[in-house]
Amino acid sequence: MPHVTSANVACGAHAGDESTMARTVDLAKRHGVAIGAHPGYRDPANFGRVALDLAPGALLDDLRIQLELLRRIAHEAGVTLGHVKAHGALYNRGERDDTIASTIAEAVRSFDDGLTLFAPPGSAMAGAAVRSGIRVAREGFADRAYEPDGTLRSRRLPASVHADPAVAAEQAVSIARDRRVRTSDGGWLPLEVDTICIHGDTPGAPAIARAVRAALAGAGVEVRALARR
Repeated sequence: MPHVTSANVACGAHAGDESTMARTVDLAKRHGVAIGAHPGYRDPANFGRVALDLAPGALLDDLRIQLELLRRIAHEAGVTLGHVKAHGALYNRGERDDTIASTIAEAVRSFDDGLTLFAPPGSAMAGAAVRSGIRVAREGFADRAYEPDGTLRSRRLPASVHADPAVAAEQAVSIARDRRVRTSDGGWLPLEVDTICIHGDTPGAPAIARAVRAALAGAGVEVRALARR
């Protein structure tokens, strides 16, 4: 927490329960870290990283349940939610699937239209958010490899995760300062983002967070949380 400005809190579907959510919110509050909801497919056995075949209405209802649970816990701690970021397979499907993207955006809009939706630049999810009238924060990744088309390299493939803090830090600086990222084929991809993600379940995540924050500071990049609209 000392090395980040925003935290995505799992909402009890792919991971977490009320106890871990409350502890995470409290920890973030003590470090002045903004809180966001991290809803995903209700599939803890696969950590939400396998797409489920849900009707849009069923997905919408479940997303609202997840958001409401975290809002209640945050309210009890005196904290206000600032953003939403879909997790895992739901995020990946929302990048390309217009129906999933629209469902995610509608869940956020109907729940609290003051929230910011984190989404990949140029994605279906970002477009759906704009059409819904909610704010979008374009997101990049320090600890994930990119394909030439701008998608994240599948976790089923080798070299999809940057577990080396130095590699993640170098990529974060490239994204934030140079507005580009190295792709899996050795090329460069232009990338304009507003926020950079570090996965909490990546091996050595605390060391990665420290290295990324230090590298950004060394590159003259100011890091701060997005304010609520």
